[in-house]
Amino acid sequence: MALTKEVKADIVKEFAKDEKNTGSIEVQIALLTKKINTLTEHMKEHKHDFHSRRGLEKMVGKRKSLLKYLLEKDVTRYRNVIKSLGLRK
Repeated sequence: MALTKEVKADIVKEFAKDEKNTGSIEVQIALLTKKINTLTEHMKEHKHDFHSRRGLEKMVGKRKSLLKYLLEKDVTRYRNVIKSLGLRK
């Protein structure tokens, strides 16, 4: 399942500070998390899809670096994103 315009719009609406702020760190992390979750489900069924696995690993690394940046800049925003996305159990 690819991210449709409606799904992206819902994520942007939930995590953006205002409607024009669609590229904020929170929105980028939320979109990456949705893609990662979708691709993880794909990988459970298709264990030998190594091209998708590499893309998944790149997305996880990108999300990790964005989370690290957010942690260094603003701890409260970091904690809110972690809590709302259900990361770091």
